[in-house]
Amino acid sequence: MLFHASSSTGVRHGLTVVVLALLVSACRPPSSTPAPDASLPQPDPALIQVGPEMAKRFQVEPVLMTDIVEYQSVPGRIEANDRMVTRIGAAVTGRVTEVMVDVGDRIVAGQPLASIASPELSQTQMAYLRAYSSASLAERAVERAKLLFQADVIGAAELQRRESELAVAKAESRALGDQLRLMGLSAQGLARLKEQGSLQPVGQVLASQAGIVIERKISSGQVAQPGDPLFTVADLSNVWVVGALPEQTARAVQVGQGVDIEVPALDGRKITGKIVYVGDTVSPETRTVTIRTQVDNSRRDLKPQMLANMRIRGEVRRQLVIPQESVIRENDQDHVYVRVDQGRYRFTQVQLGHALNDVRPVVNGLQENDPVVTHGAFHLHHERKRAELQ
Repeated sequence: MLFHASSSTGVRHGLTVVVLALLVSACRPPSSTPAPDASLPQPDPALIQVGPEMAKRFQVEPVLMTDIVEYQSVPGRIEANDRMVTRIGAAVTGRVTEVMVDVGDRIVAGQPLASIASPELSQTQMAYLRAYSSASLAERAVERAKLLFQADVIGAAELQRRESELAVAKAESRALGDQLRLMGLSAQGLARLKEQGSLQPVGQVLASQAGIVIERKISSGQVAQPGDPLFTVADLSNVWVVGALPEQTARAVQVGQGVDIEVPALDGRKITGKIVYVGDTVSPETRTVTIRTQVDNSRRDLKPQMLANMRIRGEVRRQLVIPQESVIRENDQDHVYVRVDQGRYRFTQVQLGHALNDVRPVVNGLQENDPVVTHGAFHLHHERKRAELQ
Protein backbone atom coordinates (compact mmCIF):
# COMPACT_ATOMS: atom_id res chain seq x y z
CA MET A 1 0.00 0.00 0.00
CA LEU A 2 2.77 2.34 0.82
CA PHE A 3 4.36 1.59 -2.57
CA HIS A 4 1.18 2.25 -4.51
CA ALA A 5 0.47 5.49 -2.67
CA SER A 6 3.91 6.89 -3.45
CA SER A 7 3.50 6.04 -7.12
CA SER A 8 0.17 7.77 -7.34
CA THR A 9 1.63 10.87 -5.75
CA GLY A 10 4.55 10.89 -8.23
CA VAL A 11 2.24 10.63 -11.17
CA ARG A 12 0.16 13.56 -10.01
CA HIS A 13 3.32 15.61 -9.51
CA GLY A 14 4.52 14.84 -13.05
CA LEU A 15 1.20 15.86 -14.56
CA THR A 16 1.31 19.13 -12.67
CA VAL A 17 4.77 19.93 -14.09
CA VAL A 18 3.60 19.20 -17.65
CA VAL A 19 0.54 21.43 -17.28
CA LEU A 20 2.63 24.29 -15.90
CA ALA A 21 5.08 23.94 -18.76
CA LEU A 22 2.28 24.14 -21.27
CA LEU A 23 0.81 27.22 -19.58
CA VAL A 24 4.18 28.99 -19.56
CA SER A 25 4.69 28.12 -23.20
CA ALA A 26 1.28 29.51 -24.11
CA CYS A 27 1.96 32.80 -22.31
CA ARG A 28 5.21 33.45 -24.19
CA PRO A 29 5.03 35.98 -27.13
CA PRO A 30 5.29 34.48 -30.60
CA SER A 31 8.81 34.34 -31.97
CA SER A 32 9.77 37.04 -34.60
CA THR A 33 10.76 36.29 -38.19
CA PRO A 34 14.44 35.49 -38.47
CA ALA A 35 16.58 38.46 -39.66
CA PRO A 36 17.87 38.17 -43.22
CA ASP A 37 21.40 37.03 -43.63
CA ALA A 38 23.56 40.11 -44.29
CA SER A 39 26.02 37.94 -46.16
CA LEU A 40 23.51 37.31 -48.97
CA PRO A 41 23.61 39.79 -52.02
CA GLN A 42 20.92 42.53 -51.81
CA PRO A 43 18.98 43.73 -54.94
CA ASP A 44 20.14 47.05 -56.51
CA PRO A 45 17.20 49.53 -56.44
CA ALA A 46 18.65 51.42 -59.41
CA LEU A 47 18.46 48.35 -61.66
CA ILE A 48 15.38 47.28 -63.57
CA GLN A 49 15.06 44.10 -65.58
CA VAL A 50 12.38 43.62 -68.21
CA GLY A 51 11.44 40.79 -70.49
CA PRO A 52 12.44 40.53 -74.16
CA GLU A 53 9.04 41.66 -75.40
CA MET A 54 9.05 44.82 -73.28
CA ALA A 55 12.70 45.55 -74.12
CA LYS A 56 11.67 45.92 -77.77
CA ARG A 57 9.65 49.02 -76.84
CA PHE A 58 12.75 50.95 -75.76
CA GLN A 59 15.14 52.60 -78.19
CA VAL A 60 18.76 52.72 -77.08
CA GLU A 61 21.38 54.99 -78.67
CA PRO A 62 25.03 55.63 -77.79
CA VAL A 63 26.07 58.96 -76.29
CA LEU A 64 27.99 60.83 -79.02
CA MET A 65 30.14 63.92 -79.34
CA THR A 66 28.65 66.66 -81.52
CA ASP A 67 29.14 70.35 -82.36
CA ILE A 68 26.84 72.52 -80.30
CA VAL A 69 26.25 76.26 -80.20
CA GLU A 70 24.92 77.97 -77.10
CA TYR A 71 22.39 80.74 -77.55
CA GLN A 72 21.64 83.69 -75.32
CA SER A 73 18.11 85.08 -75.63
CA VAL A 74 17.60 88.84 -75.32
CA PRO A 75 14.33 90.80 -75.77
CA GLY A 76 14.58 93.54 -78.39
CA ARG A 77 12.66 95.95 -80.58
CA ILE A 78 12.86 97.38 -84.09
CA GLU A 79 14.18 100.93 -84.41
CA ALA A 80 14.98 103.20 -87.34
CA ASN A 81 18.64 103.37 -88.31
CA ASP A 82 19.79 106.69 -86.81
CA ARG A 83 22.39 107.06 -89.55
CA MET A 84 19.56 107.15 -92.09
CA VAL A 85 17.27 109.52 -90.18
CA THR A 86 17.05 113.22 -91.04
CA ARG A 87 15.35 115.96 -89.05
CA ILE A 88 14.16 118.75 -91.30
CA GLY A 89 13.41 122.27 -90.10
CA ALA A 90 12.74 125.74 -91.46
CA ALA A 91 15.63 127.94 -92.59
CA VAL A 92 13.75 131.20 -91.87
CA THR A 93 11.43 132.61 -89.26
CA GLY A 94 7.87 132.70 -90.52
CA ARG A 95 4.32 131.51 -90.25
CA VAL A 96 3.31 128.13 -91.66
CA THR A 97 0.72 128.54 -94.41
CA GLU A 98 0.42 124.94 -95.60
CA VAL A 99 1.49 121.45 -94.56
CA MET A 100 1.75 119.08 -97.52
CA VAL A 101 2.69 115.70 -95.96
CA ASP A 102 1.73 113.64 -92.93
CA VAL A 103 3.25 110.85 -90.84
CA GLY A 104 3.64 107.66 -92.87
CA ASP A 105 3.90 109.40 -96.26
CA ARG A 106 6.69 108.27 -98.57
CA ILE A 107 8.64 111.23 -99.98
CA VAL A 108 11.53 111.87 -102.37
CA ALA A 109 14.48 114.21 -102.05
CA GLY A 110 13.57 117.82 -102.92
CA GLN A 111 9.85 117.34 -102.37
CA PRO A 112 8.04 120.31 -100.69
CA LEU A 113 6.85 119.42 -97.20
CA ALA A 114 5.40 122.75 -96.02
CA SER A 115 5.09 126.44 -97.00
CA ILE A 116 6.21 129.33 -94.78
CA ALA A 117 5.47 133.03 -95.26
CA SER A 118 8.52 135.02 -94.15
CA PRO A 119 9.50 138.73 -94.35
CA GLU A 120 13.09 137.54 -94.03
CA LEU A 121 12.70 135.69 -97.32
CA SER A 122 11.50 138.83 -99.05
CA GLN A 123 14.45 140.84 -97.73
CA THR A 124 16.92 138.24 -98.94
CA GLN A 125 15.31 138.26 -102.38
CA MET A 126 15.74 142.03 -102.54
CA ALA A 127 19.41 141.67 -101.58
CA TYR A 128 19.81 139.05 -104.29
CA LEU A 129 18.29 141.37 -106.90
CA ARG A 130 20.74 144.12 -105.94
CA ALA A 131 23.68 141.74 -106.06
CA TYR A 132 22.54 140.31 -109.39
CA SER A 133 22.14 143.81 -110.81
CA SER A 134 25.57 144.83 -109.54
CA ALA A 135 27.09 141.75 -111.12
CA SER A 136 25.44 142.60 -114.47
CA LEU A 137 26.76 146.19 -114.32
CA ALA A 138 30.22 144.99 -113.35
CA GLU A 139 30.22 142.55 -116.25
CA ARG A 140 29.40 145.30 -118.76
CA ALA A 141 32.04 147.54 -117.17
CA VAL A 142 34.66 144.85 -117.73
CA GLU A 143 33.64 144.50 -121.37
CA ARG A 144 34.08 148.28 -121.90
CA ALA A 145 37.37 148.26 -120.04
CA LYS A 146 38.70 145.55 -122.34
CA LEU A 147 37.87 147.71 -125.40
CA LEU A 148 39.49 150.78 -123.83
CA PHE A 149 42.57 148.76 -122.90
CA GLN A 150 42.92 147.54 -126.48
CA ALA A 151 42.63 151.15 -127.65
CA ASP A 152 45.36 152.05 -125.15
CA VAL A 153 43.00 154.46 -123.33
CA ILE A 154 43.31 152.82 -119.92
CA GLY A 155 46.04 150.82 -118.33
CA ALA A 156 46.11 147.20 -117.22
CA ALA A 157 45.61 148.15 -113.56
CA GLU A 158 42.23 149.68 -114.30
CA LEU A 159 41.14 146.59 -116.23
CA GLN A 160 42.19 144.35 -113.34
CA ARG A 161 40.28 146.50 -110.83
CA ARG A 162 37.06 146.18 -112.81
CA GLU A 163 37.55 142.43 -113.23
CA SER A 164 38.02 142.13 -109.47
CA GLU A 165 34.81 144.05 -108.85
CA LEU A 166 32.99 141.68 -111.22
CA ALA A 167 34.31 138.63 -109.39
CA VAL A 168 33.13 140.00 -106.02
CA ALA A 169 29.69 140.89 -107.40
CA LYS A 170 29.25 137.40 -108.90
CA ALA A 171 30.34 135.74 -105.65
CA GLU A 172 27.85 137.83 -103.66
CA SER A 173 25.09 136.98 -106.11
CA ARG A 174 25.86 133.24 -105.92
CA ALA A 175 25.97 133.32 -102.12
CA LEU A 176 22.58 135.01 -101.90
CA GLY A 177 21.15 132.56 -104.44
CA ASP A 178 22.37 129.64 -102.31
CA GLN A 179 20.85 131.27 -99.25
CA LEU A 180 17.51 131.62 -101.01
CA ARG A 181 17.56 127.94 -101.97
CA LEU A 182 18.23 127.04 -98.33
CA MET A 183 15.30 129.24 -97.34
CA GLY A 184 13.08 127.13 -99.55
CA LEU A 185 12.92 129.17 -102.76
CA SER A 186 12.55 126.76 -105.64
CA ALA A 187 14.75 126.82 -108.74
CA GLN A 188 11.80 128.10 -110.76
CA GLY A 189 11.20 130.89 -108.24
CA LEU A 190 14.86 131.92 -108.40
CA ALA A 191 14.73 131.99 -112.21
CA ARG A 192 11.63 134.21 -112.15
CA LEU A 193 13.36 136.49 -109.66
CA LYS A 194 16.32 136.99 -112.00
CA GLU A 195 14.33 137.35 -115.18
CA GLN A 196 11.23 139.19 -114.00
CA GLY A 197 12.20 140.59 -110.60
CA SER A 198 9.03 139.10 -109.07
CA LEU A 199 9.35 138.35 -105.37
CA GLN A 200 7.97 135.16 -103.85
CA PRO A 201 6.80 135.86 -100.28
CA VAL A 202 6.29 132.18 -99.41
CA GLY A 203 9.14 129.73 -99.05
CA GLN A 204 9.02 125.96 -98.85
CA VAL A 205 10.46 123.40 -96.48
CA LEU A 206 12.08 120.84 -98.81
CA ALA A 207 12.95 117.21 -98.12
CA SER A 208 16.69 116.68 -97.96
CA GLN A 209 16.44 112.88 -98.39
CA ALA A 210 13.99 110.25 -99.55
CA GLY A 211 12.20 108.07 -97.03
CA ILE A 212 9.18 107.84 -94.76
CA VAL A 213 7.88 110.69 -92.61
CA ILE A 214 7.97 109.19 -89.10
CA GLU A 215 7.32 112.40 -87.17
CA ARG A 216 5.62 115.77 -87.81
CA LYS A 217 5.81 118.72 -85.41
CA ILE A 218 4.17 121.44 -87.49
CA SER A 219 0.65 122.74 -88.10
CA SER A 220 -0.84 125.48 -90.25
CA GLY A 221 -0.65 128.89 -88.58
CA GLN A 222 2.30 127.91 -86.41
CA VAL A 223 5.32 130.21 -86.22
CA ALA A 224 8.45 128.28 -87.19
CA GLN A 225 11.96 129.19 -86.09
CA PRO A 226 15.25 128.18 -87.71
CA GLY A 227 16.53 125.03 -86.04
CA ASP A 228 13.10 123.76 -85.00
CA PRO A 229 12.75 120.10 -86.12
CA LEU A 230 9.51 120.17 -88.08
CA PHE A 231 9.71 116.76 -89.78
CA THR A 232 11.65 113.57 -89.16
CA VAL A 233 12.28 111.47 -92.24
CA ALA A 234 13.77 107.97 -92.09
CA ASP A 235 15.04 105.67 -94.79
CA LEU A 236 13.70 102.31 -93.59
CA SER A 237 15.42 100.17 -96.23
CA ASN A 238 17.46 98.82 -93.35
CA VAL A 239 16.69 99.06 -89.64
CA TRP A 240 18.23 98.37 -86.26
CA VAL A 241 17.20 95.64 -83.84
CA VAL A 242 18.11 96.92 -80.37
CA GLY A 243 18.33 94.76 -77.24
CA ALA A 244 19.26 95.10 -73.57
CA LEU A 245 21.86 92.61 -72.37
CA PRO A 246 22.18 91.85 -68.61
CA GLU A 247 25.45 93.21 -67.29
CA GLN A 248 26.47 89.76 -65.98
CA THR A 249 26.55 88.31 -69.51
CA ALA A 250 27.64 91.38 -71.48
CA ARG A 251 31.29 90.33 -71.59
CA ALA A 252 30.35 87.19 -73.56
CA VAL A 253 28.96 89.24 -76.49
CA GLN A 254 31.19 90.95 -79.03
CA VAL A 255 30.80 92.84 -82.29
CA GLY A 256 30.52 90.44 -85.20
CA GLN A 257 28.66 87.62 -83.40
CA GLY A 258 25.74 86.11 -85.28
CA VAL A 259 22.17 86.77 -84.17
CA ASP A 260 18.92 84.99 -85.00
CA ILE A 261 16.00 87.41 -84.75
CA GLU A 262 12.36 86.39 -84.45
CA VAL A 263 9.56 88.94 -84.87
CA PRO A 264 6.27 87.71 -83.29
CA ALA A 265 4.18 90.26 -85.22
CA LEU A 266 5.32 88.68 -88.49
CA ASP A 267 4.20 85.15 -87.56
CA GLY A 268 7.57 84.34 -86.04
CA ARG A 269 9.55 85.27 -89.14
CA LYS A 270 13.25 84.61 -88.53
CA ILE A 271 15.97 87.02 -89.65
CA THR A 272 19.72 86.60 -89.36
CA GLY A 273 22.19 89.38 -88.64
CA LYS A 274 25.35 90.28 -86.79
CA ILE A 275 26.05 92.37 -83.71
CA VAL A 276 27.22 95.80 -84.91
CA TYR A 277 27.37 97.59 -81.56
CA VAL A 278 27.89 96.68 -77.90
CA GLY A 279 27.52 99.54 -75.42
CA ASP A 280 30.42 100.61 -73.22
CA THR A 281 28.22 101.70 -70.32
CA VAL A 282 25.60 100.08 -68.09
CA SER A 283 22.17 101.63 -67.65
CA PRO A 284 21.83 102.49 -63.93
CA GLU A 285 18.05 101.93 -64.05
CA THR A 286 17.96 98.49 -65.72
CA ARG A 287 21.54 97.27 -65.15
CA THR A 288 21.76 96.33 -68.82
CA VAL A 289 24.08 97.01 -71.75
CA THR A 290 22.65 98.12 -75.10
CA ILE A 291 23.39 95.98 -78.15
CA ARG A 292 22.11 96.28 -81.69
CA THR A 293 22.25 94.65 -85.06
CA GLN A 294 21.42 96.02 -88.50
CA VAL A 295 19.14 94.05 -90.86
CA ASP A 296 17.80 94.52 -94.37
CA ASN A 297 14.23 95.80 -94.66
CA SER A 298 13.73 95.99 -98.40
CA ARG A 299 10.25 94.46 -97.95
CA ARG A 300 9.35 97.30 -95.54
CA ASP A 301 7.53 94.90 -93.21
CA LEU A 302 9.74 95.66 -90.20
CA LYS A 303 8.18 98.64 -88.46
CA PRO A 304 9.88 100.77 -85.79
CA GLN A 305 8.88 99.78 -82.22
CA MET A 306 7.92 96.21 -83.20
CA LEU A 307 8.99 93.68 -80.57
CA ALA A 308 11.61 91.07 -81.41
CA ASN A 309 13.48 88.19 -79.78
CA MET A 310 17.25 88.14 -80.29
CA ARG A 311 19.12 84.83 -79.96
CA ILE A 312 22.86 85.51 -79.90
CA ARG A 313 24.98 82.63 -81.16
CA GLY A 314 28.00 81.71 -79.05
CA GLU A 315 31.13 79.77 -80.01
CA VAL A 316 30.89 76.28 -81.52
CA ARG A 317 32.27 73.51 -79.29
CA ARG A 318 32.25 69.69 -79.28
CA GLN A 319 30.48 68.04 -76.37
CA LEU A 320 28.61 64.91 -75.41
CA VAL A 321 24.84 65.32 -75.86
CA ILE A 322 21.73 63.25 -75.22
CA PRO A 323 18.15 63.79 -76.46
CA GLN A 324 15.87 65.76 -74.17
CA GLU A 325 13.29 62.93 -74.16
CA SER A 326 15.76 60.55 -72.51
CA VAL A 327 16.01 62.67 -69.34
CA ILE A 328 14.00 61.76 -66.23
CA ARG A 329 13.68 64.44 -63.55
CA GLU A 330 13.46 63.08 -60.01
CA ASN A 331 14.22 64.74 -56.66
CA ASP A 332 15.43 67.88 -58.48
CA GLN A 333 18.09 65.83 -60.25
CA ASP A 334 18.45 64.68 -63.86
CA HIS A 335 18.65 60.93 -64.56
CA VAL A 336 18.84 58.61 -67.54
CA TYR A 337 18.55 54.85 -68.03
CA VAL A 338 21.75 53.20 -69.18
CA ARG A 339 21.52 49.65 -70.60
CA VAL A 340 23.72 47.29 -68.60
CA ASP A 341 23.07 44.20 -70.69
CA GLN A 342 20.17 42.64 -72.56
CA GLY A 343 16.98 43.47 -70.64
CA ARG A 344 18.68 45.25 -67.72
CA TYR A 345 18.89 49.02 -67.28
CA ARG A 346 20.44 51.22 -64.60
CA PHE A 347 18.82 54.45 -63.35
CA THR A 348 21.82 56.83 -63.49
CA GLN A 349 22.12 60.36 -62.13
CA VAL A 350 23.73 62.82 -64.56
CA GLN A 351 24.66 66.49 -64.67
CA LEU A 352 23.40 68.25 -67.80
CA GLY A 353 23.51 71.71 -69.35
CA HIS A 354 20.57 73.76 -70.63
CA ALA A 355 18.54 72.37 -73.51
CA LEU A 356 19.80 73.33 -76.98
CA ASN A 357 17.54 72.39 -79.89
CA ASP A 358 16.01 69.36 -78.09
CA VAL A 359 19.35 68.02 -76.83
CA ARG A 360 21.08 68.35 -73.46
CA PRO A 361 24.87 68.75 -73.16
CA VAL A 362 26.40 66.21 -70.78
CA VAL A 363 28.53 67.76 -68.04
CA ASN A 364 29.08 64.66 -65.87
CA GLY A 365 27.81 61.12 -65.34
CA LEU A 366 28.15 59.61 -68.84
CA GLN A 367 30.95 58.54 -71.16
CA GLU A 368 31.07 58.49 -74.92
CA ASN A 369 29.20 55.53 -76.48
CA ASP A 370 27.30 54.73 -73.24
CA PRO A 371 24.00 53.08 -74.35
CA VAL A 372 21.20 55.36 -73.14
CA VAL A 373 17.46 54.79 -73.50
CA THR A 374 16.26 57.59 -75.76
CA HIS A 375 12.70 56.51 -76.59
CA GLY A 376 10.49 55.04 -73.87
CA ALA A 377 12.53 56.22 -70.89
CA PHE A 378 9.43 57.47 -69.08
CA HIS A 379 7.67 54.11 -69.54
CA LEU A 380 10.73 52.25 -68.26
CA HIS A 381 10.84 54.56 -65.25
CA HIS A 382 7.20 53.76 -64.53
CA GLU A 383 7.97 50.05 -64.62
CA ARG A 384 10.83 50.47 -62.15
CA LYS A 385 8.67 52.44 -59.71
CA ARG A 386 5.96 49.80 -59.98
CA ALA A 387 8.46 47.05 -59.24
CA GLU A 388 9.65 48.95 -56.15
CA LEU A 389 6.09 49.09 -54.78
CA GLN A 390 5.61 45.36 -55.31
